[in-house]
Amino acid sequence: MNRRTPPSADRLPGWVARSAAPASSPHARSVAGAAAAASGRSSGQHPAAFSALPTGAGLDSQAVRLAMVQRLVAQGLRHPGVQQAFATVERHRFVDSGLVAQAYEDTSLPIGWGQTISKPSVVARMLELLCADRPARLGRVLEIGTGCGYQAALLSHLCQEVYSMERIRSLHERARENLRPLRLPNVHLIFGDGMAGFPSGAPYAGIVAAAGGQEIPAVWLEQLAVGGRLVAPAELTPGRQSLVVVERTAHGYVRNVLEAVLFVPLKSGVA
Repeated sequence: MNRRTPPSADRLPGWVARSAAPASSPHARSVAGAAAAASGRSSGQHPAAFSALPTGAGLDSQAVRLAMVQRLVAQGLRHPGVQQAFATVERHRFVDSGLVAQAYEDTSLPIGWGQTISKPSVVARMLELLCADRPARLGRVLEIGTGCGYQAALLSHLCQEVYSMERIRSLHERARENLRPLRLPNVHLIFGDGMAGFPSGAPYAGIVAAAGGQEIPAVWLEQLAVGGRLVAPAELTPGRQSLVVVERTAHGYVRNVLEAVLFVPLKSGVA
């Protein structure tokens, strides 16, 4: 396959606006109503990780998940599938026990080995960009940087198949332990160098990366299917990462550079 340098573009067609949802919008009402209903229920059996939380601060993990989704909607999240994924996957299962009280705050948290679990708002933004104007369920998707496995779990609700790569063996094993109880048959964890992508699973309907290099690796673009979309951070100017979206068309690549972001650096090799 020939490599083509992706040209820049002003805007991708049919882009999703980031304006905040008015309180009267259907999505805002539905999520707010669900959160209110959940907060009034008693599950009778709460996760032990929340035992240190004060009453009313989220002992019912469903209530705090729905409250998190409500905040994401207020910040601009529109995609119903992404909303549902965030309402379903329990983020507190993917963080250290000492940090579980912060699991549903909009903050990044350390997961060891110099890595972090990204802020929910950043993950939601990237997944919405990946899924916008696409079929209700994407086909095969490649994730670069499994980390603790949280985003892979979210992707499992949005894609037919998820191939998730991690270069740090200890994190790869941790993600496997985190995901095993969820029994997600469409998630495939791969220990390997994400810089090379995963050609065995290509072509991909989508590629999403949780680390940023100086440019998008050409092999990632080659592994995109025609009509596929890539969402990744990249340091296009020294010291400044930006969120980049690339679409592959029958005629080449269309690139759109979006807002500034801050991710761990993209590295080659395994550790």
